[in-house]
Amino acid sequence: MSFSSQVKEELLRIKPEKHCCQLSELSALTQTCASLRLSGGGRVRVVYETENAAVAKRIFLLLKRRMEITPTLEFNRHKRLGGRRLAVLTVPEGDSRRLLIALRMIQESDAGMVYKGVPRAAMTRRCCRASFLRAAFLGAGAMTEPDKGYHLEFTSSESRADTLVKILEKSGIEGHTVKRREDEIVYLKKGDDVVACLALMGAHKALLEMENIRIRRDGRNQANRARNCDEANLKKQLSAGDRQARAIIAYSLAHSLSALPKDLQEIGRIRMLHPEASLEELGQMLAVPIGKSGANHRMRRLMALIDTNENKDEDQ
Repeated sequence: MSFSSQVKEELLRIKPEKHCCQLSELSALTQTCASLRLSGGGRVRVVYETENAAVAKRIFLLLKRRMEITPTLEFNRHKRLGGRRLAVLTVPEGDSRRLLIALRMIQESDAGMVYKGVPRAAMTRRCCRASFLRAAFLGAGAMTEPDKGYHLEFTSSESRADTLVKILEKSGIEGHTVKRREDEIVYLKKGDDVVACLALMGAHKALLEMENIRIRRDGRNQANRARNCDEANLKKQLSAGDRQARAIIAYSLAHSLSALPKDLQEIGRIRMLHPEASLEELGQMLAVPIGKSGANHRMRRLMALIDTNENKDEDQ
């Protein structure tokens, strides 16, 4: 089962008790799963189509309990979708008009029916925003596997996308839109926004699973960064040690190390023998061991003397 399916399965177990929340869910499901069938003379029927039998059952129960509407239910094979079975719920003409008015999707006026929008409660009340987003995800939502990235999206029409973005913004969640074929996609890309949306919708089990995956990913990323840093430091160390050893050998052939102070002679000879060693390891190899800072100080003095002599040689 995909992660999207797990989230939807969890959301389907949440039953909206308040009438305002039931209306918000119906509004979102109508906007994502329904189409209007016009018959002329102002007659219209609302027809819901979904591949998910559990979502179809939810629509049926919401219509019956909240609106006292009993739609007809049938199952069809959709040729364009590879013969997949679709649940089709058809609301009678008289009930369709009443439903659309209750959802504020149409408004009676002198000029006839006019599109209005979504229930005001879905924009103002937190419980209704949660219900609207939950139903929008059930109807047209998807989410990538958390171990592959953080991405949650709602498929919408251009006219509905602004509503979803506003509802998300009211809840402190940053939503973005992008055009994909004929659809408008509202998506969340930041991990914190995806987590906040799951929490608002009530998918707490999925949220915990995602957080566990995020922790594991962050741990792996930190380990990779530490390993890359260690590798870079080791390469830098080997490169510096090799340059020092070559410079000391060249100086020894030209001038001999015996003219140098004994402490610099000692560390110079050890560096020639061990170009791969760190400064801390060099310090421990001396007759009288010293720490990293002491070895670094001696090596700096030695390299400064070598550079000075090289410059003199060039001037001559």
